[in-house]
Amino acid sequence: MSWHARLQLDYTVENARTVARYEHDGPLRILQSLYPEGDAICHNVLVHPPGGLVGGDTLDIAATVGPGAHGLVTTPGATRFYRSTGPLALQRSHLTLAEGARLEWLPLEALCYSACNAENHLTLNLAPGAECMAWDVTALGLPHADQPFVQGRFVQHLTVPGLWLERGVIDAADERLLQSPLGLAGQRCMASMFFAAGTALDRNRRDAALDAARAVMDAHPTLTATAGATSPNAQMVVVRVLAPQVEPAMKLLKAVRMAWRKELWALQGEAPRIWAM
Repeated sequence: MSWHARLQLDYTVENARTVARYEHDGPLRILQSLYPEGDAICHNVLVHPPGGLVGGDTLDIAATVGPGAHGLVTTPGATRFYRSTGPLALQRSHLTLAEGARLEWLPLEALCYSACNAENHLTLNLAPGAECMAWDVTALGLPHADQPFVQGRFVQHLTVPGLWLERGVIDAADERLLQSPLGLAGQRCMASMFFAAGTALDRNRRDAALDAARAVMDAHPTLTATAGATSPNAQMVVVRVLAPQVEPAMKLLKAVRMAWRKELWALQGEAPRIWAM
């Protein structure tokens, strides 16, 4: 039996407090709102009780952030794309930010089991003055369990309309992509993190974001050669990382997040409480 789940999450400002409300169909929901940084920033944990997707499953997630609101969304664990005998497992996330809104979209990694057939889509729409900090982390196979990614197909689709479009197809049979120095070079974790704005960033602010990310990379003990930061246009800063497994990549991205919060929003790097569990 396939699972089809839908979640609509909406952030608004009410009496100087960011408030989250949601509706859901199927096994997909948001836990209690938390305010470890005060009323202005609402932290939420997105939960999918089955723990993963098999062939035929679909998760549709939509989040809207109203004017002046600041939401933070993460997950309690990895999203797992399990082995499929043919049908597609699909996750779609649509994020829409109103003028002056902020969103931190920080789900933990997606794990692609060998023989999966999966797609993961993320679409971000930004009004003028809105800003979003987000990441996407994908791991192929389970190296700690000696289960390499030797079969299957995974499609990653990331888009900020008019600013950035990325569509990657990873097929376990594509040795050139997986092993070549021009491809993944034998690495099995890919991570992208970006800061996107609805209005062009001031040059000094953009340079500060790049410098902060590069300082984190330069200090990392193992990923200096396989991580980079760039600004493809005046409204985005992007960090890319290749790693042998999830843990070092995630540690680097969390450090970049802390640096960006300080440089771009004058905020401390308050980590979601669920990450410490």
